[in-house]
Amino acid sequence: MSTSTGDTETSGGLESGTGTFLVGGDLSVRRLGYGTAQLTGPGYWGPRGDARDATAVLRRAVERGVTLVDTADNYGPSVAEELVAEALHPYAEDLLIATKGGVVRTSDSAWHVSGRPEQLRAMCEASLRRLRLDTIGLYQLHRLDPDVPMAEQLGALDELRAEGKIRHIGLDTVTDGQLAAALELTDIASVQNRYNLLDRASQPLLELCEARGIAFLPWFPLGNGSLTSDPVCAGIAAAHGATPGQVALAWLLRRSPVLCPTPGTGSLAHLEENLDAGAVRLTDEDMDRLDALADTPPGSLG
Repeated sequence: MSTSTGDTETSGGLESGTGTFLVGGDLSVRRLGYGTAQLTGPGYWGPRGDARDATAVLRRAVERGVTLVDTADNYGPSVAEELVAEALHPYAEDLLIATKGGVVRTSDSAWHVSGRPEQLRAMCEASLRRLRLDTIGLYQLHRLDPDVPMAEQLGALDELRAEGKIRHIGLDTVTDGQLAAALELTDIASVQNRYNLLDRASQPLLELCEARGIAFLPWFPLGNGSLTSDPVCAGIAAAHGATPGQVALAWLLRRSPVLCPTPGTGSLAHLEENLDAGAVRLTDEDMDRLDALADTPPGSLG
């Protein structure tokens, strides 16, 4: 696999500083993407307001040059995938739709891991129907099921890949040791773990991704709102005429060439703010001050 962080071009409205990444070695995406969780209600349950607002946000993201849209079958459940299809199908050739399976949500506060091979197959095929796709470009195992051998879970995804139903396999919320074990079994194109300016618990995983050319899609890239109160981040933001959220995203983009943040929002104004983060040029001194911020404990389901 290879990565690119070229900063000489601007395309589709996204600032050039976002750079690009080759997911799985063959799918080029702009590193600043869009996540769909916030298109659903509290606890990722049900819709969030008018579907027309959600489709407007999705369409605007693509208009601005986003080429990586991250979703999941249990956002809603099903709601987010259906909105993606309604807003964006037929899909642009350069648009990568990444989705996830392996978690069943039964209410706004209840979910469980479901990783038996027959369940993963059923989930994937349901996502294909909702997304109106013949092949899912990146299918991510939302959680490893501790009651099912990893080889069986990844074996099911390998079978789906061999059948042409998925192109690349990703993992969500794993340790560096689990990723290393998974790589002994199959090719892994991406991981998703909580990682942001105030939470570096997944740093060993990030380093393994860098060594192996694996995309790292950090969830809660904006710290779920906690970054707005950090005085260091706020001070750097003021110096750049930016917001703390934009600084946090700019830090991720510069922190590692494999980091591909997909901040989510249901607001057009917030979407524009997030995507403008590529214009923020942090100095070496800025990075040193931000790098020195203390970590916070990891959070819950992403």
